[in-house]
Amino acid sequence: MSIVKKSRAATVKKQKSKKSPGKSAAARMPAKVALPPANRAAIEQSLSVGMGRALHIHLKRLTRKGITAEMTVNEDHINRSGRINGGILMSFADVLGAIGTVANLPEGYRTTTLESKTNFFAAGEGAKLMAHTVPLHIGRTTMVWQTTVSNLDGTRVAIVTQTQIVIPRKN
Repeated sequence: MSIVKKSRAATVKKQKSKKSPGKSAAARMPAKVALPPANRAAIEQSLSVGMGRALHIHLKRLTRKGITAEMTVNEDHINRSGRINGGILMSFADVLGAIGTVANLPEGYRTTTLESKTNFFAAGEGAKLMAHTVPLHIGRTTMVWQTTVSNLDGTRVAIVTQTQIVIPRKN
């Protein structure tokens, strides 16, 4: 293993050991979010199970017109080159686009990703990633979101554009 890889692995391992005990989903959301209770509950659920939980996503800002979030990186997110796996970057953006859609859903509807496109620009590196998600289209049947993922130093890592379908909730 090269010195660079050992250094990155040691950094990630050190960060993982310093990780605070699991914060609840509600603790990982901004306190003042003007959303209907059902939408807020669905977002909290998105952060507490599956990829939302596995990616350690913390929402810094959440409105119906945009999201700012950070993701704490751990050793499970690292590829063989010591950088953050591209699938992890895509998943981070996917969760945020879905959360943006959920924030805008009418009562009685749900969402799922219909299409996603990722452009990679640089390696994902460091203890955390930042992301900014904005809507490109908020419609009755689809919503399109663009997420820019960056390293903490501001280096743009990827831009993900995704389409979310809006469908009636099954009973």
